[in-house]
Amino acid sequence: MARRQLSQRQIERIKAIQERRRTHLAARLERALAACEAESLPEEGLVMVRYGPSLIVEDGQGQLYRCLARQNLGEVVCGDRVVWQPLRDGQGVVTAVLPRTTVLSRLDADGQEKPLAANLSRLLILIAPEPEPSQLLIDQYLLAAECSGITPLLIANKMDLLTDPSQRAAFQDRLAPYAAIGYRLFWVSAHHPDSPDPLSQALIDQTSVLVGQSGVGKSSLVKALLPDQEIQIGRLSEATGLGRHTTSAATCYRLPQGGLLIDSPGVRRFRLGAIDRQALEWGFREFRDYAGLCRFNNCRHLDEPGCAIRQAVAEGRINAARLASFHRLLEDCERRAPPAST
Repeated sequence: MARRQLSQRQIERIKAIQERRRTHLAARLERALAACEAESLPEEGLVMVRYGPSLIVEDGQGQLYRCLARQNLGEVVCGDRVVWQPLRDGQGVVTAVLPRTTVLSRLDADGQEKPLAANLSRLLILIAPEPEPSQLLIDQYLLAAECSGITPLLIANKMDLLTDPSQRAAFQDRLAPYAAIGYRLFWVSAHHPDSPDPLSQALIDQTSVLVGQSGVGKSSLVKALLPDQEIQIGRLSEATGLGRHTTSAATCYRLPQGGLLIDSPGVRRFRLGAIDRQALEWGFREFRDYAGLCRFNNCRHLDEPGCAIRQAVAEGRINAARLASFHRLLEDCERRAPPAST
């Protein structure tokens, strides 16, 4: 027997009932949390895991607590410093998010800006000979770091795949323009267990997030940087009460030499949030020396006469592929810009 189709009015009525139930449940939760808060004193903590509505917060003594967040706090993410209060059942409630020094955000599938991690000082951009590196993706990450005040580091992983010296030289030459404009590069190989050591030194007392394409060896690098990762995963899973599958969520680990490493499995594709033309151009650090030198103030560095940027490309002072990335990002920026008011 065919299933009866619901009318539009019935669908709207069902949605209204569901919304009332959600509102009622949220109000009950808020009242319960408010009643429990009066029984404990607030303290500061660090968000280690965000899994659905649950947060794992580390207190000042390194103890982990499963917490819920108050409704009006917005998106709370790994790396956030928060104010929280313990409840009677050994869990807690997050009542405030402390001001962030930095935040890494991207656009979600609905075009809304979504924070990924907070209070970062390092953005670790992982690439490898295979899969083929996406220069546009690298340049998007670098732009996000520049605009957020986060120091980016480029990590070339799986270098052991390049057994032919000419292939290895070609891959290194491909990344040389980034080193030329001041970005630090690290070369990591499974055949050399000590190759991650220089990177480990660069992460001491920093808060870092690791991003990159699928298949670039992120898990193996995390394992090299975190010899006790399994122990840390066990502690976090026990705190969530949800099992080890919580490692599919963004997770903050403590590095053995000091510092924090946030592994965010969800960061596979990256779309920049709202950014204007001026910020876009400033985010390409090699363009800054030529700011204001083009003949026209609104120069887009395409075919305008007297363009200082294109002249620098022609003279080998700016990499042509970087200018191509700028134009693709500028096109996307202009496409998403709100229409000018008349």
